[in-house]
Parts: sequence; C-alpha cells; structure tokens
Amino acid sequence: MRMVDLIEKKRDGKTLTTEEVNFVIKGFTDGSVPDYQMSAFAMAVFLKGMTEKEYSDLTMAMVHSGDTIDLSNIEGIKVDKHSTGGVGDTTTLVLGPLVASLDIPVAKMSGRGLGHTGGTIDKLEAVEGFHVELTEEEFTKQVNDIKLAVIGQTGDLTPADKKLYALRDVTATVNSIPLISSSIMSKKIAAGADAIVLDVKTGAGAFMKDIDDARDLAKAMVKIGNNVGRQTVAVISDMSQPLGFAIGNALEVKEAIDTLKGEGPKDLEELCLVLGSQMVVLAKKAETLEEARAKLLENMKNGKALEVFKAFLVAQGGDGSVVDDPSKLPQAKFVQEVVAQQDGYVSQIVADAVGTAAMKLGAGRATKESVIDLAVGLMLNKKVGEAVKKGESLVTVYSSTEDISEVEKDLLENIKISTEKVEEPTLVYDLIMEA
Repeated sequence: MRMVDLIEKKRDGKTLTTEEVNFVIKGFTDGSVPDYQMSAFAMAVFLKGMTEKEYSDLTMAMVHSGDTIDLSNIEGIKVDKHSTGGVGDTTTLVLGPLVASLDIPVAKMSGRGLGHTGGTIDKLEAVEGFHVELTEEEFTKQVNDIKLAVIGQTGDLTPADKKLYALRDVTATVNSIPLISSSIMSKKIAAGADAIVLDVKTGAGAFMKDIDDARDLAKAMVKIGNNVGRQTVAVISDMSQPLGFAIGNALEVKEAIDTLKGEGPKDLEELCLVLGSQMVVLAKKAETLEEARAKLLENMKNGKALEVFKAFLVAQGGDGSVVDDPSKLPQAKFVQEVVAQQDGYVSQIVADAVGTAAMKLGAGRATKESVIDLAVGLMLNKKVGEAVKKGESLVTVYSSTEDISEVEKDLLENIKISTEKVEEPTLVYDLIMEA
C-alpha cells in the first residue's frame, strides 16, 4: 500500500477502505507518511468529502493512534458534553455539578483556552488552590464519591488529531466537515464516555457561522457517535450574541454560581437545562426530557447542585468558600462603564468582536504563550431586544489598567442600537438525534 495511491484515490472521489484509512493515520502518526503527503490528502478530503463509513473509520483510527481513557471502574453511565465553542460559554461549570447532583457520573477532561477567554480549566483555576493534576486512581475515586471530577487533557490522547489539526491550520483545510467532526469525536470517544451530548454553536461567535453548516456538522458527529456505539445527540444553539452576561474567567465562575442557585442569566440557565435534560435521559435517570428538566430544576432550587459544586472545588484543592462568598474570587483593579450613545433597542451584539475585546483586556490568550488575567473581563448589562437609554450602561468593564479607550471603541462599534424594537434571537434551533 502506498500513500500516493490513496491520495489519488481520494482526489478522484473514490471511497477508502477501513484498512486504507488506518494506513494513512498510522503512517502519519509514526512519521512514515510525511507532512506534504498528508497535506495533499487533507486537501483531497476537503474538496471531495467522505462517506459516513469513512468518517467513522477516520475517527476510530485517530482514537487508536494514542491512549484511551478507561472509565469502566466508574459506576453508572458516563455522559459527556462537548461545545463547539463560543463567547461567555459557561455551560460546563453549571452542567457538571447540576447533572452530578442527580447521581450521574461526570468524568470530564477539559482544556485551556486559546481565544476570547480561558477554557474550563482556566476558569476553574480562578478559584484559589484548584488544580487538575489527578492520578487515574484519584480521578476514578472522586467521580465515584461525588460524581464529578475535571482533569486536563493528556498529551497522549489522539496524537494523530493533534498533528493533523496543526497541518490543517496552515493548509486552508480547517473548515471541512469530515475533518472537523472526526477531530471532535475522536477526542470524546478516546475520553471514555458511554454517551455524548453535543452543543453545536451557530452565529457570529461560533466556528460555524451559518445554521445549515452547523446542522451538517451536527449530523456528521451524531452519525459517527452512533456508528461506533456511543449514544450521541446534538443541540444546535445560538452564538450570535454572547451566552449569559459574563465574559472573563472569575466573572464566569461567579455567574455559574448564580446560575446553580437559579439566579443566573435566563439564556444560560435555559441552555443548561436543555443540554442537561438530554444528559439525564441518556444516563437513564429519567424517561422523558420533561421529567429530566423537572429534576434538574428541583436540584437548583433545593441547593443540591450548589453543594456538589462546592464539594468538587474542595476535592480538587480549591477554596470552596467562594461559593458562599464570590468576592473571594480574583478582583479587577478598575471597574468602569461603557454607556449607550443614544436611546433605542439593542439590535446586535457581535459575539466574536465582543469576545476579542475581552481578550484585549487579558481575559483570553492571543497565543499559547499569553498569560491570562483571571480577574478581568466584561459584564453585559443589556442583551439583544432590550431597551436602552442614552447614558445607560451597556457593559461593565473589569480591567487591570485605567485606560480602556480601545476596548470601549470596540464595544460601541459592535453593540448596535436601533430605533425600532427587535426580537431576541432564538436560543435553541434544532435537536439532532438520528441523522
């Protein structure tokens, strides 16, 4: 078998066998297939696509290119959630303890952020003392004891995906549904979950700006998951404006605490209930989504979800008292308001541009080497569809420097105000269960 023949076969739109896909990924991982041939292969896939069988074969070849996480010593059905990313996406911080409060094991592997704000781990590290360095035994025991643990991504998980993603990034082949879907699903499957709930974002702050592209990606990932024996569902949700109010690490932890109390932003709470209900049903802790939702709401109201969050923070070395006193989280040196320049209604909040403004404050990483300031960020005071008066605050800016003129300019340019009332955007567009 020769790589050049497989490139030619895919270039001509023909279907690769399982053995041929395995040959490509094994060779690329061990270095016998050079970057220039893999680049040509990725471009052939980008232009010609892949069949459903090829998607699944590519995913599993990447899963088997490195280590896999064995969660068999954890009791119960392990359900994982993955979001395709966005601005102010605090769902994991809420969903983890909320779902775990119903005796469902949430064994989470998360990463650090590159972009608008930190990843889940960065956010949790806003809690003093919190760490993700757990042995496999500690991880398993913690999930069995309190039903929730979060560890960092291991360097040995799906190495083929890491190599291929780096290549796609510099060969204009990132935006390929077969390559995106197999990349995401290989990591989720290698992480050992029995069932997977996907939150596929669409809109200005999402990777998939167009809803049809988001739907195609969701269908591809659901097909892969179900084909390889993982029950998989996908929710397509809005990211035309930031989710919730907070954009920034400590700010998002506080917002998660508020949401677990039932006092958070309504859009964040609703999306967590939608995603959480799917997780509860997949874990067989409820027969219907309505029953699952009612159970989740009950544990928000009775404080059980918040108790799990506190126990989780303490178990991983964090200061659990921040749950009762969020002022113990990192505090920004300067707090300033960006005010509306006219009366009207908020008609647009360009999510990715607002996220970039938060990154300029230090809330996210422009490069892998960037150091995050856990205290800084933005708090939206108005969302799309709300009325605003001239001089009223649109955004509260938490910063380490007094001069926020550049950030203020970015915010005013990307938060649009119209004279006519507009409807608030749809939060959940679609549910993909079987494709």
